[in-house]
Amino acid sequence: MPAGPDIHAALARLRDGGSLARGETNRVFESLLSGGMDDAQIGALLMAFAQRGPAIPELAGAADAMRAHVTPVAIPDSPGVRVIDTCGTGGAPKTFNVSTAAAIVTAACEPDPSSGVSRVVVAKHGNRSRTGRGSAEVLQSLGVNVDASPETQRACLRTAGVCFCFAIHHHPAMRFAAGPRRSLGFPTIFNLLGPLTNPAGAPRQLIGVYAEPLVDLVAGTLVELGAERAMVVHSEDGLDELTVTAPTRVAHVERGTVRTETLDPTALGLTPATIEQVRVDSVEGSAELLQRILAGEPGPASDMVALSTAGAMLVAGAAPSWASGVELARHAIRSGAARKTLERLAAASHAGD
Repeated sequence: MPAGPDIHAALARLRDGGSLARGETNRVFESLLSGGMDDAQIGALLMAFAQRGPAIPELAGAADAMRAHVTPVAIPDSPGVRVIDTCGTGGAPKTFNVSTAAAIVTAACEPDPSSGVSRVVVAKHGNRSRTGRGSAEVLQSLGVNVDASPETQRACLRTAGVCFCFAIHHHPAMRFAAGPRRSLGFPTIFNLLGPLTNPAGAPRQLIGVYAEPLVDLVAGTLVELGAERAMVVHSEDGLDELTVTAPTRVAHVERGTVRTETLDPTALGLTPATIEQVRVDSVEGSAELLQRILAGEPGPASDMVALSTAGAMLVAGAAPSWASGVELARHAIRSGAARKTLERLAAASHAGD
């Protein structure tokens, strides 16, 4: 399907340093995701956005198109249940799979009794990684069927409180961009779009981004897209996580506004650590560390998961403060609930497929 004149005009405007409105960007990405652009045009589009960075209306317009093509997951419709995601952009220095561990622990947490939330369920969106240590690889290593159907994913949400939404199955239209993305070899606008296109339509999100300027961009885009509540984070030492290795810049999105803070983990009584203390060099190492954390082994990695879980519980409205969120996470691990949640997820993910 050849690209039309609108695509040529949009690419020319981007080449000349101009920007696109939300609707224009939507049409461009609709063409891309429908097979209407060739590899050269897709590469030019991705390079243009990589060079100057997308504006909020452009990122929102591209997300609109992605959301229109997603294969959805139906979520449980129960009073008091909050659905969240802990998907990050990738592209930051690699530690272990913090957001994956936090998704499991969050699903195991009992909400604060004063919150009015009965349960937090996590539709964990994720993919493979160039490093071979993405959320898909580590969950598969832990016995989870990452290729489970949307119906089985819904059963996982009901049974375990968490499911894994493998991006390659939920965004089949992305196949048109696969070649150019692989050839470019650096993060593109699609790294930012992944967390904005959750297959379960999670209205609450904890998103880690790989560069500090992206905190405001993604937070502003979440406002534009009508997010219920969200948190966008990037640490001062370059991680796309809430971390114990440095203070973290946090943008809170709620009711159409953005509030920022710098979170110092030492203020919560967490012991400072170095990146080397939470780094792994293989998917097996990450899976082993995650199992040790769920078994109750203390240390910097466990602290990091507790902090990320606290962020997720705050986003869900299931914890009134950072400190209470950390304690809810600690209890879920100490009690064995987090370990049992992983076991339930693994079993349920194989039950229907």
